[in-house]
Amino acid sequence: MQAWVAAQNSRTRTVLDGLPQRAPLHRRFLELLQAGSVAAPQVAGDRVFTLERYGPLDQAVVVVRSATDDALPARIVVDPHDRAADHAAAVDWFSPSPDGRLLAYGISEGGSEHGVLRVADVATGQLLPDAIAPVRHPSPAWLPDGSAFAYSRLPDPTAVPAGEEGYWEQLFWHRMGDDQADDELVLGGSDLDRTALPMASISPDGRWLVIHIHLMPTRTDVIVLDRATGARTVAVAGEEAWTWATVVDGAFYAHTSVDAPRGRIVAAPAETPQRETWTTVVPEGEGVIEGMAIAGTSLLVATAEHAASRLWRYERAGGGPAEEIGLPEVGSIGGIDADPATDRAFLTFTSFTTPPRLLRWAARPPAGLAAWSRHPSPVDPAAFRTEQVFYCAADGTRIPMFLVSRAGAEPSAATPTVLSGYGGFAVTSTPAYSPGVVAWCEAGGAYAVAGIRGGGEYGEDWHRAGMLHGKQTVFDDFAAAARWLVADGRTSPPRLAVRGGSNGGLLVGATMVQHPDLCRAAVCAVPLLDMLRYHRFLIGALWVPEYGDPDDPADFAALRAYSPYHHVVDGRRYPAVLLLTAESDSRVDPMHARKFAARLQAADPEGGPVLLRVEGRAGHGAGKPRWKQADELADTWAFLSWQLGACPS
Repeated sequence: MQAWVAAQNSRTRTVLDGLPQRAPLHRRFLELLQAGSVAAPQVAGDRVFTLERYGPLDQAVVVVRSATDDALPARIVVDPHDRAADHAAAVDWFSPSPDGRLLAYGISEGGSEHGVLRVADVATGQLLPDAIAPVRHPSPAWLPDGSAFAYSRLPDPTAVPAGEEGYWEQLFWHRMGDDQADDELVLGGSDLDRTALPMASISPDGRWLVIHIHLMPTRTDVIVLDRATGARTVAVAGEEAWTWATVVDGAFYAHTSVDAPRGRIVAAPAETPQRETWTTVVPEGEGVIEGMAIAGTSLLVATAEHAASRLWRYERAGGGPAEEIGLPEVGSIGGIDADPATDRAFLTFTSFTTPPRLLRWAARPPAGLAAWSRHPSPVDPAAFRTEQVFYCAADGTRIPMFLVSRAGAEPSAATPTVLSGYGGFAVTSTPAYSPGVVAWCEAGGAYAVAGIRGGGEYGEDWHRAGMLHGKQTVFDDFAAAARWLVADGRTSPPRLAVRGGSNGGLLVGATMVQHPDLCRAAVCAVPLLDMLRYHRFLIGALWVPEYGDPDDPADFAALRAYSPYHHVVDGRRYPAVLLLTAESDSRVDPMHARKFAARLQAADPEGGPVLLRVEGRAGHGAGKPRWKQADELADTWAFLSWQLGACPS
């Protein structure tokens, strides 16, 4: 296998390195990747912590800055660059103590997303002796004084059967200074399904521990633990719905899809958080509620309408009309957090041509949104045009689609166009900064993002219309988007490519085998493609509720009907394809891309190129250093330029 992969990589390098488009694209991507990027704001007292990358940094660093005075300089707290010579070590997550004095965080290498929980003193950067492993996303929930926290932990790899290392997460309680062997088990064992992902949050007074038990794709059970009495109350259980809750001032607040596919905000006494006691604070509306933050007397609610973000303020006590907080442009809120004791909140905001930046909202003068990060960007958003159109799917359903192009460019059948989508796990395809989209549109190309079913664009009903036995609906919606672009005169099949990753890689694989004449080229990244065996590799069993169980006869038949690997036909001409995968992917096994490449090459040896790119020291995508991102972007967009006839500037 290693020799075969090496031969495939050598062939791919020979082809891509020989493309004249690659060198100028690589230079441009190095510039575009220096744009400042801010993510994951977390407020702790008078501080706000973020994950940021800017300038020549290869990896994002954890930054702390004042939450009250933007004139005070920001400071790096955690820098992973010295952990690996190739800078392939990355911060996966972080969690400050409520007073901002301590910071728990995790770093993994090579894109594995598995690491060690460590704790640093924010003032000095000194590491404390506490070290917990193995963890994936432990979601530490700190006591107010920083003396202890709840967290989730994977089992010792030697204590579970081979292949089970990614399952059986449990929730523990850790007191600072203790060895992890002494940590108290809060929830685990027979109380949890092997695929459950337990997470926790804690009330500002430290009394109430809210336990979330997430089962993919969208089910979340919620238990409220009263630490004063030890009483555990089940707020939600067994509902095929998501619920994310917190307790503030003795009140239980939850963002939930229970009886509200687009989401609603409910409240109840912390002592009785069961759904029959809920009072609706923010009812279900036209937009999908994507998040909330309690900021003093205010309740901030982020919604998405036709996949574009909007932000609203409500009175936390309820009553009174909603006040819209104007956002800078058509784009997306990437994260929102607040200290419940103050009337201010922090959020990140991005668009297709604006890198993610940090904004602060305040209720008192100066009221409204204000920029709280000021990293320079090499992109002028005014040089681009973003529009939203709607097209009809095969069954008449109206589907939203974003179109991005250079300002002033008029689309035609000759316009090189890349169509992207996702269509799964209730993930909404929202506007987000992309160096690839910027460079492509600078060169005269167009980029389209279809909000197909299976995603979360219109809530849980939209998601469920494209999961399990309805998965073919997702592929039909995507094909309809491609046909609309052609019928509307915006491109033509020889100038059209499809692109997607992960579940979107499944989308691309199914599209190209079902409709080989729909487009000229395809980029299929970290994909699922063998849908009859996906559940047997890595953490594939987590996704059975989304796709179905191949060991169940009815589900097997539904999966067999579209599994891309099993529908490649000998002698049929398929689009040129670039398959991207990575050796350390801990989510989707690289066997999917390898098998599909081999099958396509065998099916049509004289057809369009089938290139396989297997990257070392990389995973599913998260944590990839800037230089590796520039290499992959240059390969991807040089391949697309070559196939569609675009000329990068």
